[in-house]
Amino acid sequence: MKLALLTTLGLLAGSSALAAPHADPVAGATVFKKCAACHSVDPSGRNGLGPNLRGVVGRRAARAPGFSYSPAMAVSKLVWNEKTLARFLAAPRQVVPGTRMTFPGLPGAQDRANVIAYLKHGDARK
Repeated sequence: MKLALLTTLGLLAGSSALAAPHADPVAGATVFKKCAACHSVDPSGRNGLGPNLRGVVGRRAARAPGFSYSPAMAVSKLVWNEKTLARFLAAPRQVVPGTRMTFPGLPGAQDRANVIAYLKHGDARK
C-alpha cells in the first residue's frame, strides 16, 4: 500500500514537471522590460529597433506595419502562437537563422510563459 502511494505521488510529481508553467501576465510585464529596449506594445503601433509587439499573438511573422524585417524573418512563414513564441524566445537565432534580433533569448521557461501571457492578456491588449 505504501509503495503504491509513493509510486503514485512520484508519478504525479513527475507529470507536474512536464506540465507547462502557470503563466502570469503581471510577472510577464516585468520580464518584458528586457525586451523594451527594442520592442514596444504601444497602442499607437510605433516600432522601435524591433517591431511593435502589440497583438503579436496569432499574427504571422514579419507583419508589423512599417517595420523592415530581415530577409530570414520575412520568409520564415511562422505564426506567433504560444508554441512558436516560446521556441523563438528561448533561442531566436536557432529558430530563425539570419534574424536581426541580437537578443540571446530567455533561458527560463517560466519567464517565457509569463512574457507570452503578458503579450496575450496584459497591457498589450489595453
